[in-house]
Amino acid sequence: MSGHEVIVKPFSDVHNKGGHVIATLLHDPTVEGLDVALYMDGSASMENEYGPRGILAKLGPVRNQVEPQMRWMLQYLATKDKDGFLRTAYWATGDGSQLEQLGDLDGAKSDDYKFPGPKFYGKATVLLPVLRDYIAHIREEVGKGAKRGLAVIITDSQVNDAEDCKAYSAQVAKEIVAGRLPMLNFVLLGVGAKVDEEQMEELCHADYPGVGHLWCHRVADKMEEMAELVAVLVDSTMTVGAGGKIYSNDGSLIKEYEGRLPAVLEFDVPEGCTAFTLEIEGQRFTQPLPEEHDDDDDDDDHHQAPPTAPPPRRHGHGH
Repeated sequence: MSGHEVIVKPFSDVHNKGGHVIATLLHDPTVEGLDVALYMDGSASMENEYGPRGILAKLGPVRNQVEPQMRWMLQYLATKDKDGFLRTAYWATGDGSQLEQLGDLDGAKSDDYKFPGPKFYGKATVLLPVLRDYIAHIREEVGKGAKRGLAVIITDSQVNDAEDCKAYSAQVAKEIVAGRLPMLNFVLLGVGAKVDEEQMEELCHADYPGVGHLWCHRVADKMEEMAELVAVLVDSTMTVGAGGKIYSNDGSLIKEYEGRLPAVLEFDVPEGCTAFTLEIEGQRFTQPLPEEHDDDDDDDDHHQAPPTAPPPRRHGHGH
């Protein structure tokens, strides 16, 4: 190639050294068009974690443990969302079945938002209204380019309507199979000692025909672990489970990845190859091969993506 090299999405960087190609992914191509929402527990049991409000907040050293975690999650999840804005709400408020909408929040301005807790802490933990809210939301977003959905739900206690949620999930799965809804996932994170992990496992283990798992979960021991475990869960849920294949421009298979696709792809192309194609879950992305790079060895470092090793696995499971 002469002149400027053309980098095709989802690649951010492609290097060619003597037919050895190093291609860095800009993002996970399977989350193209992803719409993300974040629902934070607003039940009464969370009141201490949000800390005192008003004049009381100025009297004691008790801090809001939720706010920094919410800001971090908002910023992180926005990198997955199609437009960088997240539908955000407190749930399990009021009588326990109500939602307090915080709006579509801009992940780039996460540090500007305050999360003091809901106006009315809930007297129960009713989850079904969250699912209904997100499904209504994703139906609207499909018309705006949404191709996949993800709702992240945080709770610190037992869910009061698990059976209703399972029945509703089965209906959602049927709509996905029928093509009336895009593929979507619910990520459930329990925080603290009051969560019912057995209940969470029962909900998340359900396998729906044509869809597989809709739910996945983890349990964090402390509020401070919440954001990092959400990141692990979302990454394991949204990354490529079926792997991918690399083809040369003549259609021959160069390399096959099984399981999770790495952020940096390395492979060798045959002599005379002018382009390669990455195939993932039926999607194909063709990248013209750049001219050979005769970089010095000490320039190799910038080919490597930054380390993205997740925190240690804790109890709970993904898929």
